[in-house]
Amino acid sequence: MSTLIFLAVLSILIIVHEWGHFYAARCLGVEVERFSIGFGPKLFSWHSKGTEFMVSAIPLGGYVKMAGDERNQCKGKKNEFFSHRPLHRALIVAMGPIINFVFAYVCFYMLCVAGLPVLGTVIGKTMEGFPAEAAGLRAGDQVLSINGTLIKSWEELQDIVSGSQSQQLVFEITRENKQQSVTVAARQETLKNIFGQEERRLIVGIEPGEEISFLRYGPIEALAKAADKLWEVISMTLSALFHVVTGAMPAKDALAGPIRIFDVIADAAAMGLSYLVLVMAIISASLALFNLFPIPVLDGGHLFLIGMEVLRGKPLPLKIEERFNQVGFTLLMCLMVFVVYNDVAAMGWIDQVKSFFKGLNS
Repeated sequence: MSTLIFLAVLSILIIVHEWGHFYAARCLGVEVERFSIGFGPKLFSWHSKGTEFMVSAIPLGGYVKMAGDERNQCKGKKNEFFSHRPLHRALIVAMGPIINFVFAYVCFYMLCVAGLPVLGTVIGKTMEGFPAEAAGLRAGDQVLSINGTLIKSWEELQDIVSGSQSQQLVFEITRENKQQSVTVAARQETLKNIFGQEERRLIVGIEPGEEISFLRYGPIEALAKAADKLWEVISMTLSALFHVVTGAMPAKDALAGPIRIFDVIADAAAMGLSYLVLVMAIISASLALFNLFPIPVLDGGHLFLIGMEVLRGKPLPLKIEERFNQVGFTLLMCLMVFVVYNDVAAMGWIDQVKSFFKGLNS
């Protein structure tokens, strides 16, 4: 069942992305010869309005094949990709990532209206020797507000504590169905953030419980909340990649491959539909962002070549463009090998294999 759900989620994201290219091409008069979900050998196909729709054996991607989408094969016909001016080609290329962003936004919007799953504000544990324990907070207390600010999720609680201008924090809590106030003297600690960097921030020494809450917003308010969630994913992804490039964060901690994504989707599906939609939205936004990077073979690489064509007033020499794509494909394959190896190592499989061979040698 986990495998079927994983394939279904992956297929939806591929269809959404490739449909963006397909729709833009059709609107601009470019003939689409093939629309494939997956790569490699064809499993089955059907034809509609001059396009062959097919499902291929390797479900880790997809593609749209347009007439004349290779410069050396373009004959100058109106329905060919390279016969169109740069702006039209850029729109066709960019529409894949754009639709992925739109899909992510729609998912976030539906969750904001129906119920966005967040970690609740019930304290699961107070840490020994920390201010919360000294002040009398204990496991099972539900935090309602801090210094008068209402708290709806554990993330909000953390933000208010760490961003407070005062170390004196008044927690309004519910304990055994009775509401009461507890004043906690927060203290500063040097901790590592999610990017592995050390930073000073206020803490009180509490850990969340397992309670999940569902935040619901009105249809109008949800428009802005969904945009906030989308921007949060984009900014977090860009920050992580920036820290990888600058060496502040190991690449193995920031990049996940198909094995770990499978695990995340399987866990989300086990928790419920809301979590699955949330994960799908996050992956869709990350996929869109990754595709826009100026890496040859990806959409961003094609946009880079179109940009160079506009700046020069003519395309790059065909041999240079071909070499550019060859180098990009090689880099992409190296990246794929790295993330798969990273996934396997994270799952502990490499250590198991090493232990197996050590056992044979002994």
